[in-house]
Amino acid sequence: MDDVLRPLVVVGGSVVLTLLLGWATDLLLRKADERHHDTPLWGLLRRARIPYQLVICAALLRGSYVEAQVFPEHRTAIGRTLTLVLIGSAAWLVIRIAAAVVETSYTRYANARSHRDPARVRRVRTQVTLIRRVVSAIVGVVAVAAMLLTFPAMRAAGASLLASAGILGIVAGVAAQSTLGNMFAGLQIAFGDMVRIGDTVVVDGEWGTVEEITLTFLTVRTWDERRITMPVSYFTSRPFENWSRGTPQMTGIVFWHLDHAAPLDAMRDKLRDILRECPAWDGRAYDLTVTDSTPSTMQVRALVTAKDADDIWTVRVTVRERMIRWLAERHPYALPRVNTADAALPPRPDGRRPHDGIPAARRAHAHPRER
Repeated sequence: MDDVLRPLVVVGGSVVLTLLLGWATDLLLRKADERHHDTPLWGLLRRARIPYQLVICAALLRGSYVEAQVFPEHRTAIGRTLTLVLIGSAAWLVIRIAAAVVETSYTRYANARSHRDPARVRRVRTQVTLIRRVVSAIVGVVAVAAMLLTFPAMRAAGASLLASAGILGIVAGVAAQSTLGNMFAGLQIAFGDMVRIGDTVVVDGEWGTVEEITLTFLTVRTWDERRITMPVSYFTSRPFENWSRGTPQMTGIVFWHLDHAAPLDAMRDKLRDILRECPAWDGRAYDLTVTDSTPSTMQVRALVTAKDADDIWTVRVTVRERMIRWLAERHPYALPRVNTADAALPPRPDGRRPHDGIPAARRAHAHPRER
């Protein structure tokens, strides 16, 4: 009877105690989250309840499984398994707690500066994201090393591994040259403020927004919701356009090809009226000038301003569409035309017209100058 009750008491007690502690901790975090709505820390810490309960349960079983006398012939294997679970769950818990603290700090910083300095907020967000990934990688490596050290064979092989660490490091550095280069490029981007999450960039002729930055790759979300993934070393070795660098304000250009008789003064007044009715225009500046001329048309350019890349696109398409519609309705002669009529040739010295004396059949297929 004792052989049955002892395992049930030890194992069941550990599980019940784990559930009670997990429930009590979650209840306290829930109440703290309800009282402090200004900080997301308590709500983020609640996400760590699973690794928290695993740590408690593994620690209780690791300290009491000997008293349970369950499978005594496999005592070493059970103890090592519980130790591995304890190390893994503890690493998981540390990563979750660190992520909650970092995310809370960033949220407070962003709420305080989002309106005054959005560019710096994006920079801090990029740095926080990469730092969190680095911390997770370090904790993971330490946890795996601690797991390996629980095996006696691994401890015995440590001396020989350390002796050959120099050679292995050189070989690994040569073999993983591109990977290491991307990792250092990721750190350079994070702390060099070259590109940040949320920046509007143009890479390889594609316009988009930086959506994700890791230690090895960067993802750009294009305007048509495609995702372009490229190594971060691209941004440290090649030129690219960053429209969010410095201030997000932008100046846009709209071109029209119009007839030489187009009413430029009336177009300037209409451009002013269009911009006043466009909410995306920031009111800084506008202009309309003739930038080029050809024998049949002239090129008219309008300059408009907006507070960021998204608004400048809205202003440009609005101005282009409404100006063309206004010209078509009020000044249709200003739109470019293609002259399909035959050119009028002067009469010959003898008084005859150019096509006199040419048979009608030939005149129908003749060059316009011969008709």
